[in-house]
Amino acid sequence: MVKFNKMAEKTIRIGTRDSELALWQAHTVEKKLNDLGYKTSIVAVKSQGDIILDKPLYELGITGIFTKTLDIAMINGDIDIAVHSMKDVPTALPKGIVQGAVLPRANVLDILVHKGNPDFDNKPSTIATGSLRRQAQWFNKYPNHTVVDLRGNVNTRMQKLQDNDWDGAVFAAAGLERINLKPENYINLDWMIPAPAQGAMLVVAMENDNYILDALSQLNDIETEICTYIERQFLRTLEGGCTAPIGALVTYNEDEDTLHFQGVLLSIDGKQKLEINKTVDISEWKKLGFHSAQEILNNGGTELMQKIKESLKK
Repeated sequence: MVKFNKMAEKTIRIGTRDSELALWQAHTVEKKLNDLGYKTSIVAVKSQGDIILDKPLYELGITGIFTKTLDIAMINGDIDIAVHSMKDVPTALPKGIVQGAVLPRANVLDILVHKGNPDFDNKPSTIATGSLRRQAQWFNKYPNHTVVDLRGNVNTRMQKLQDNDWDGAVFAAAGLERINLKPENYINLDWMIPAPAQGAMLVVAMENDNYILDALSQLNDIETEICTYIERQFLRTLEGGCTAPIGALVTYNEDEDTLHFQGVLLSIDGKQKLEINKTVDISEWKKLGFHSAQEILNNGGTELMQKIKESLKK
């Protein structure tokens, strides 16, 4: 007698925030799973990070504010997997939740969307961003500029830029490209080190759900997984959470089988900047983020992190 495999009929419930970008990411994962023969459904929820728009993220005192609602839904059994922009995910996942897949990375750059007069070297300007990392790097390069807070999903932030007299706003290129919102009037900020794991999408699941984890393993991109692992290890070692001015980027050189690491820690006002640049053999990947962070900490980073934490408590 042939036993009917009920698991083959299981519908994978994909949890996501309800913004246009988050839904695009969820549908991308859905299509990949459907192409492999899995049944899926989308479950959209609104996160606290989308609801509370009148305070900067660091004032809310929560790491993972965009992921917490989905974490709870997964632990409660309302969804099977959750899809996130990996840069929004805390480096320590909640107990019982594990990384299921990291998808191939998109554009890692930050871009400045401006209003047609991008002469920032010679003109005092007002720039909008809700990111301490972007703010600090902008102040480091343009100490006489003004930076204002900008919150909301990508669509909301683009509209706020149009509605205010700011000179420009900083966005992740990947987010705008994914939903075809990238305008003509932008500048690639190739001098700005991106957030750890920027441009990557992460799918998480419950650690005891072998059916789901097996499905997700087929979506995983090993190069992106390794590079983002190193960047997030750097962030975790510096104890930055999602809000301290920390940037990290790892790139893989296939011809030489090497990894190039760029990391930065800045004071909130951008006046202090500690950075590291190194190239190592691929065999050193497992501790690259940790050792790079230790170098930063030993060269003034410990004191700087303490100052950042104290200033964020005020």
